[in-house]
Amino acid sequence: MRARAEHRRRRVPGGAAFLCVALLAALPVASALTPVGAAGGRAALGPDGEIGVPPFGVGERLKFEIKYGFISAGTATLGIPETVTERGYECYRIVSLAESNSFFSAFFTVRDVAESYLDTRELVPRRFEKRLREGNFRAHDIVLFDHDRHVALYPKRGDRLVPISVGAQDILSSLYYVRMMDLTVGRSTFIDNHADRKNYPLEIKVLRKERVKVPVGRFDCLVVEPVMRGAGLFSHQGRLTVWLTDDAARIPVLMKSKIMVGSITAVLTDLDYADVHQ
Repeated sequence: MRARAEHRRRRVPGGAAFLCVALLAALPVASALTPVGAAGGRAALGPDGEIGVPPFGVGERLKFEIKYGFISAGTATLGIPETVTERGYECYRIVSLAESNSFFSAFFTVRDVAESYLDTRELVPRRFEKRLREGNFRAHDIVLFDHDRHVALYPKRGDRLVPISVGAQDILSSLYYVRMMDLTVGRSTFIDNHADRKNYPLEIKVLRKERVKVPVGRFDCLVVEPVMRGAGLFSHQGRLTVWLTDDAARIPVLMKSKIMVGSITAVLTDLDYADVHQ
Protein backbone atom coordinates (compact mmCIF):
# COMPACT_ATOMS: atom_id res chain seq x y z
CA MET A 1 0.00 0.00 0.00
CA ARG A 2 2.82 2.41 0.87
CA ALA A 3 4.56 1.73 -2.44
CA ARG A 4 1.34 2.50 -4.35
CA ALA A 5 0.91 5.75 -2.38
CA GLU A 6 4.49 6.75 -3.19
CA HIS A 7 3.82 6.03 -6.86
CA ARG A 8 0.72 8.23 -6.90
CA ARG A 9 2.61 11.05 -5.24
CA ARG A 10 5.50 11.04 -7.70
CA ARG A 11 3.28 10.72 -10.76
CA VAL A 12 2.01 14.29 -10.34
CA PRO A 13 4.80 16.91 -10.71
CA GLY A 14 3.16 19.41 -8.35
CA GLY A 15 3.55 17.31 -5.19
CA ALA A 16 7.03 16.94 -3.70
CA ALA A 17 8.32 19.81 -5.84
CA PHE A 18 5.63 22.08 -4.33
CA LEU A 19 6.91 21.19 -0.86
CA CYS A 20 10.48 21.83 -1.93
CA VAL A 21 9.63 25.37 -3.01
CA ALA A 22 7.83 26.03 0.28
CA LEU A 23 10.76 24.90 2.38
CA LEU A 24 13.21 26.85 0.25
CA ALA A 25 11.20 30.00 0.70
CA ALA A 26 13.58 30.85 3.53
CA LEU A 27 16.87 30.58 1.71
CA PRO A 28 18.45 34.02 2.27
CA VAL A 29 22.23 33.71 2.30
CA ALA A 30 25.49 35.62 2.63
CA SER A 31 24.45 37.82 5.55
CA ALA A 32 26.77 38.59 8.44
CA LEU A 33 25.58 38.71 12.03
CA THR A 34 23.94 41.90 13.24
CA PRO A 35 26.00 43.42 16.08
CA VAL A 36 25.04 42.40 19.60
CA GLY A 37 22.51 44.84 21.04
CA ALA A 38 20.42 45.31 17.90
CA ALA A 39 16.83 46.13 18.82
CA GLY A 40 14.56 43.13 19.25
CA GLY A 41 17.27 40.53 18.56
CA ARG A 42 18.63 37.64 20.62
CA ALA A 43 22.37 37.03 20.84
CA ALA A 44 23.37 33.64 19.39
CA LEU A 45 26.45 31.65 18.46
CA GLY A 46 27.06 32.09 14.73
CA PRO A 47 28.70 29.79 12.17
CA ASP A 48 32.07 31.51 12.64
CA GLY A 49 31.99 30.93 16.41
CA GLU A 50 31.28 34.58 17.25
CA ILE A 51 28.31 35.90 19.23
CA GLY A 52 25.87 38.16 17.39
CA VAL A 53 22.20 38.73 16.55
CA PRO A 54 20.77 36.78 13.59
CA PRO A 55 19.05 38.71 10.76
CA PHE A 56 15.79 36.86 11.53
CA GLY A 57 13.49 36.63 14.53
CA VAL A 58 9.94 36.53 15.84
CA GLY A 59 7.55 38.35 13.53
CA GLU A 60 9.27 37.57 10.24
CA ARG A 61 6.76 36.28 7.67
CA LEU A 62 7.15 35.67 3.94
CA LYS A 63 4.28 34.87 1.60
CA PHE A 64 4.77 33.59 -1.96
CA GLU A 65 2.53 32.89 -4.92
CA ILE A 66 3.43 29.50 -6.39
CA LYS A 67 3.07 28.98 -10.14
CA TYR A 68 3.30 25.73 -12.07
CA GLY A 69 4.29 27.03 -15.50
CA PHE A 70 1.90 29.93 -16.10
CA ILE A 71 -0.81 28.50 -13.80
CA SER A 72 -1.24 29.87 -10.29
CA ALA A 73 -1.07 26.76 -8.09
CA GLY A 74 -1.31 28.18 -4.57
CA THR A 75 0.69 29.90 -1.85
CA ALA A 76 3.64 29.19 0.39
CA THR A 77 4.12 30.97 3.71
CA LEU A 78 7.15 30.77 5.94
CA GLY A 79 7.71 32.56 9.23
CA ILE A 80 8.62 32.65 12.89
CA PRO A 81 5.41 33.28 14.89
CA GLU A 82 6.91 32.79 18.36
CA THR A 83 9.56 31.32 20.61
CA VAL A 84 8.75 28.17 22.58
CA THR A 85 10.49 25.84 25.01
CA GLU A 86 11.48 22.45 23.59
CA ARG A 87 12.89 19.98 26.11
CA GLY A 88 14.27 22.84 28.20
CA TYR A 89 15.70 24.88 25.30
CA GLU A 90 14.30 28.23 24.14
CA CYS A 91 13.64 27.89 20.42
CA TYR A 92 12.36 29.84 17.44
CA ARG A 93 9.32 27.98 16.09
CA ILE A 94 9.80 28.15 12.33
CA VAL A 95 6.70 27.21 10.33
CA SER A 96 6.46 26.47 6.60
CA LEU A 97 3.03 26.03 5.00
CA ALA A 98 2.33 25.21 1.35
CA GLU A 99 -1.27 25.08 0.13
CA SER A 100 -2.73 24.55 -3.31
CA ASN A 101 -5.49 26.94 -4.39
CA SER A 102 -9.03 25.85 -5.28
CA PHE A 103 -8.27 25.55 -9.00
CA PHE A 104 -5.14 23.41 -8.53
CA SER A 105 -6.79 21.37 -5.76
CA ALA A 106 -9.42 20.16 -8.23
CA PHE A 107 -6.60 18.16 -9.82
CA PHE A 108 -4.15 17.66 -6.97
CA THR A 109 -4.51 18.88 -3.38
CA VAL A 110 -1.42 19.98 -1.48
CA ARG A 111 -1.21 20.97 2.18
CA ASP A 112 2.30 20.54 3.53
CA VAL A 113 3.33 21.83 6.95
CA ALA A 114 6.88 21.68 8.31
CA GLU A 115 8.09 23.02 11.65
CA SER A 116 11.61 23.42 12.99
CA TYR A 117 12.43 24.31 16.59
CA LEU A 118 15.72 26.21 16.33
CA ASP A 119 17.68 26.86 19.53
CA THR A 120 17.83 30.66 19.97
CA ARG A 121 21.29 30.55 21.59
CA GLU A 122 23.15 27.77 19.76
CA LEU A 123 21.20 27.90 16.46
CA VAL A 124 20.85 24.13 16.15
CA PRO A 125 17.51 22.33 15.69
CA ARG A 126 16.00 20.59 18.69
CA ARG A 127 12.92 19.21 16.91
CA PHE A 128 11.64 18.89 13.34
CA GLU A 129 8.11 17.85 12.39
CA LYS A 130 6.37 17.56 9.04
CA ARG A 131 2.78 16.77 8.03
CA LEU A 132 2.32 16.16 4.31
CA ARG A 133 -0.83 15.92 2.25
CA GLU A 134 -0.11 15.57 -1.46
CA GLY A 135 -2.97 14.05 -3.43
CA ASN A 136 -3.68 10.65 -1.85
CA PHE A 137 -0.36 10.61 -0.06
CA ARG A 138 -0.19 11.33 3.68
CA ALA A 139 2.85 11.44 5.96
CA HIS A 140 3.65 12.59 9.48
CA ASP A 141 7.14 12.39 10.94
CA ILE A 142 9.00 13.80 13.96
CA VAL A 143 12.74 14.11 14.55
CA LEU A 144 14.24 14.95 17.94
CA PHE A 145 17.83 16.18 17.76
CA ASP A 146 20.21 15.28 20.61
CA HIS A 147 23.32 17.33 19.89
CA ASP A 148 25.09 16.19 23.05
CA ARG A 149 24.96 12.55 21.91
CA HIS A 150 25.12 13.45 18.19
CA VAL A 151 22.03 11.43 17.30
CA ALA A 152 18.56 12.04 15.86
CA LEU A 153 15.64 10.19 17.44
CA TYR A 154 12.58 9.15 15.38
CA PRO A 155 9.73 8.53 17.89
CA LYS A 156 7.24 7.59 15.14
CA ARG A 157 9.65 5.00 13.78
CA GLY A 158 10.15 2.88 16.85
CA ASP A 159 12.50 5.38 18.55
CA ARG A 160 15.12 4.70 15.90
CA LEU A 161 18.44 6.47 16.52
CA VAL A 162 20.50 7.84 13.62
CA PRO A 163 24.01 9.31 14.09
CA ILE A 164 24.35 12.97 13.02
CA SER A 165 27.26 15.33 12.47
CA VAL A 166 28.28 17.97 15.00
CA GLY A 167 25.93 20.93 14.65
CA ALA A 168 23.75 19.21 12.03
CA GLN A 169 20.77 21.21 10.76
CA ASP A 170 17.39 19.97 9.53
CA ILE A 171 16.02 20.78 6.09
CA LEU A 172 14.24 23.90 7.37
CA SER A 173 16.62 25.23 10.04
CA SER A 174 19.52 25.08 7.58
CA LEU A 175 17.74 27.66 5.46
CA TYR A 176 17.91 30.13 8.35
CA TYR A 177 21.38 29.15 9.55
CA VAL A 178 22.86 29.91 6.14
CA ARG A 179 21.65 33.49 6.40
CA MET A 180 24.43 34.12 8.89
CA MET A 181 27.23 33.03 6.54
CA ASP A 182 29.46 35.26 4.47
CA LEU A 183 29.40 34.00 0.89
CA THR A 184 31.26 35.20 -2.18
CA VAL A 185 30.10 35.14 -5.79
CA GLY A 186 31.77 32.24 -7.56
CA ARG A 187 32.32 30.23 -4.38
CA SER A 188 30.42 27.56 -2.43
CA THR A 189 29.95 26.80 1.23
CA PHE A 190 28.51 23.73 2.94
CA ILE A 191 26.19 22.94 5.85
CA ASP A 192 25.86 19.49 7.46
CA ASN A 193 22.21 18.54 7.03
CA HIS A 194 20.05 15.68 8.34
CA ALA A 195 16.81 14.71 6.59
CA ASP A 196 14.75 11.51 6.41
CA ARG A 197 17.23 9.44 8.45
CA LYS A 198 20.15 10.42 6.22
CA ASN A 199 23.02 12.93 6.45
CA TYR A 200 23.93 15.17 3.52
CA PRO A 201 26.16 18.19 3.00
CA LEU A 202 24.08 21.06 1.63
CA GLU A 203 26.12 23.08 -0.86
CA ILE A 204 25.23 26.74 -1.45
CA LYS A 205 26.55 28.10 -4.75
CA VAL A 206 26.60 31.89 -5.14
CA LEU A 207 26.24 32.46 -8.88
CA ARG A 208 25.97 36.21 -9.57
CA LYS A 209 24.28 39.52 -8.71
CA GLU A 210 21.12 40.66 -10.46
CA ARG A 211 18.30 43.22 -10.12
CA VAL A 212 14.72 41.88 -10.25
CA LYS A 213 11.19 43.23 -9.91
CA VAL A 214 8.48 41.37 -7.94
CA PRO A 215 5.06 42.45 -6.57
CA VAL A 216 6.59 43.85 -3.35
CA GLY A 217 9.19 45.95 -5.16
CA ARG A 218 12.43 46.05 -7.14
CA PHE A 219 15.56 44.61 -5.50
CA ASP A 220 19.28 44.17 -6.03
CA CYS A 221 19.81 40.46 -5.43
CA LEU A 222 22.30 37.69 -5.02
CA VAL A 223 21.46 34.66 -7.16
CA VAL A 224 22.20 31.36 -5.45
CA GLU A 225 21.74 27.67 -6.13
CA PRO A 226 21.31 25.15 -3.27
CA VAL A 227 22.48 21.62 -4.05
CA MET A 228 22.00 18.61 -1.81
CA ARG A 229 24.87 16.19 -2.39
CA GLY A 230 23.49 12.67 -2.59
CA ALA A 231 19.94 11.38 -2.91
CA GLY A 232 18.30 14.12 -0.85
CA LEU A 233 15.23 16.30 -1.13
CA PHE A 234 16.79 18.97 -3.34
CA SER A 235 18.47 16.59 -5.78
CA HIS A 236 15.10 15.03 -6.66
CA GLN A 237 13.48 18.29 -7.66
CA GLY A 238 15.75 19.50 -10.43
CA ARG A 239 17.76 22.69 -10.42
CA LEU A 240 16.59 25.46 -8.10
CA THR A 241 17.65 29.10 -8.39
CA VAL A 242 16.92 31.69 -5.67
CA TRP A 243 17.11 35.51 -5.83
CA LEU A 244 17.98 37.08 -2.43
CA THR A 245 18.00 40.74 -1.51
CA ASP A 246 21.58 42.00 -1.38
CA ASP A 247 21.20 43.68 2.01
CA ALA A 248 21.34 42.81 5.71
CA ALA A 249 17.95 41.05 5.67
CA ARG A 250 18.76 38.68 2.76
CA ILE A 251 15.08 38.10 1.91
CA PRO A 252 14.28 35.63 -0.90
CA VAL A 253 12.08 37.42 -3.44
CA LEU A 254 12.04 34.98 -6.36
CA MET A 255 12.64 31.25 -6.84
CA LYS A 256 12.60 29.14 -9.97
CA SER A 257 12.84 25.36 -10.11
CA LYS A 258 12.96 23.17 -13.22
CA ILE A 259 11.39 19.78 -12.63
CA MET A 260 10.88 16.69 -14.77
CA VAL A 261 7.79 18.18 -16.39
CA GLY A 262 7.75 22.00 -16.61
CA SER A 263 8.88 24.44 -13.94
CA ILE A 264 7.77 25.95 -10.64
CA THR A 265 8.13 29.62 -9.71
CA ALA A 266 7.67 31.27 -6.30
CA VAL A 267 7.25 35.06 -6.22
CA LEU A 268 7.24 37.10 -3.00
CA THR A 269 3.89 38.86 -2.62
CA ASP A 270 3.90 39.93 1.03
CA LEU A 271 6.58 40.54 3.66
CA ASP A 272 6.70 41.24 7.40
CA TYR A 273 10.14 41.88 8.85
CA ALA A 274 11.26 40.56 12.23
CA ASP A 275 11.63 42.99 15.10
CA VAL A 276 15.39 42.93 14.53
CA HIS A 277 14.89 44.93 11.32
CA GLN A 278 12.55 47.56 12.80
